[in-house]
Amino acid sequence: MSHVLLVALGGGLGASARYLTNLAALRVLGPNFPWGTITVNILGSFLMGVLIATLARMSGTSAEVRSFLATGFLGGFTTFSAFSLDFASMWERGDQGAGMAYLLASVVISILALFAGLYLVRSLA
Repeated sequence: MSHVLLVALGGGLGASARYLTNLAALRVLGPNFPWGTITVNILGSFLMGVLIATLARMSGTSAEVRSFLATGFLGGFTTFSAFSLDFASMWERGDQGAGMAYLLASVVISILALFAGLYLVRSLA
């Protein structure tokens, strides 16, 4: 149960950081491009790489730390960081074909699913 609470706490903080990043990007760069979203996706992916590499070098790092930071905070900040880590893991273990399929399916099918949801609700109105 403590892992769930750590993930929830980290996720709340990460989501808050994403919200503040989006607000800052909107104020500084304007509304003509999703600067906030691209910023959290890139920054979150970079931070996930730094975190996972750091945790791998440290002995005795608790699962609670990973739950709070990786799953919680970075997952709340952007799930793109988890997606990026999954892809990198497949690529590094030699599953480039599976990695590319995962990348294409995740991006293309997710966008198609969003359009399907929009269509469904709009057609019921």
